[in-house]
Amino acid sequence: MNTTFSTLFYLKDERKDKNGKAGLYLRITVDGKRSTISLHRKIDPEKWDSRMNKMKGKGTEAEELSTLMTNILHKINRIQNKLIDKGDPFTSKDIKDLYLGKKEKPKMLLEVFDEHNKQMEKLIGIEFALGTYKRYFTTRNHIYEYVKEAYGKEDIPVRDINLKFIRGFEYYLKEKKACNHNSSLKYVNNFKKIIRIAVGNEWITKDPFYNYKIKFKTVEREFLTKEELQSLAEQEMNWDRLAVVRDMFVFCCYTGLAYIDIQKLNADNIVTDIDGNLCIQAKRTKTKTKLVIPLLPPAVAILERYQDNPKVLNGDCVLPVLSNQKSNAYLKEIALLCGIKKNLTTHLARHTFATTVTLTNGVPLETVGKMLGHKNLRTTQHYAKIVDRKVNEDMKALQEKMAADKKKENTKNREN
Repeated sequence: MNTTFSTLFYLKDERKDKNGKAGLYLRITVDGKRSTISLHRKIDPEKWDSRMNKMKGKGTEAEELSTLMTNILHKINRIQNKLIDKGDPFTSKDIKDLYLGKKEKPKMLLEVFDEHNKQMEKLIGIEFALGTYKRYFTTRNHIYEYVKEAYGKEDIPVRDINLKFIRGFEYYLKEKKACNHNSSLKYVNNFKKIIRIAVGNEWITKDPFYNYKIKFKTVEREFLTKEELQSLAEQEMNWDRLAVVRDMFVFCCYTGLAYIDIQKLNADNIVTDIDGNLCIQAKRTKTKTKLVIPLLPPAVAILERYQDNPKVLNGDCVLPVLSNQKSNAYLKEIALLCGIKKNLTTHLARHTFATTVTLTNGVPLETVGKMLGHKNLRTTQHYAKIVDRKVNEDMKALQEKMAADKKKENTKNREN
């Protein structure tokens, strides 16, 4: 721990009393941050030697002040040495408080985390989605378990967080919690917000994330091909629960809606455009961006299929959507029935809309981004890369087929 430390006695000339005397102070500087202590002494500025940092002359007043200053410096230096020996980070304010006998309780990490989460919980549906809150709640629990295992404590001062702690937390998530790289970094990123709060409130002097770079790995997003989507849409379902989930999934494939958005969709969100065609007008829950999505015939057919459903008739929804947990569980059954080996989830439908339904059929990237509710076009460009790669693969397969046909033709000509 490399800590810079210095002290300086000085006069506050701008605060002279009626006799023209100024107060004497000690300035303590640690890593560029200052704290001041009053000596409760006032002297004539003409008698102060700012270059030598002492009172001029050798009279009684000068000797008494010199002794007082020496004793104060001895105490300050002892406090500094104790803090260094302890090995914990400290600030100029810590030294000042210890000198003055103040024993302020340090701000604790999980205490700060809990305060943040309580505030976030009150803003669910206003500023944050429930899923966002749950991720911070889970991150808090991971931090608690990490602190308990790595440090043998229930909580630690936020000022003790350093680069070693952060890297140790990342390793703990990967090794103990079996989180993949990107999931681990998402938890670390949530934790980073808590540390930024601590830095902003000066509960910690340095940002321990300064030399820590969060680098996510590019993940290939799965999507259904045209053939897989058609097979899924036409598959006979012998149970209503599977039929409802399948129809919800296919509807999302043709609209690009996320699960939370299809769950909230109601009759007011289905409107007729200037050409007399049905479209969705809503706000995306995650980004609060406006969505305008023209309804394709397969999506309209699904809405018509459920228009007499009691929940739809009550105006609660346009589709009787099950919970996300049940939907994802039933989608695995549906995948088996359809012979689809991909991991069907409600979010895979959104990827299918972006690739198979729109970009592959020539819908411009900007239009797709708007329908998906993306704030940044770079997010949509990832899907374009997937489509480009698929085109290359298809063209390669076509070239191989043409080469094989040519070979057969040459062989036939030789035989003749």
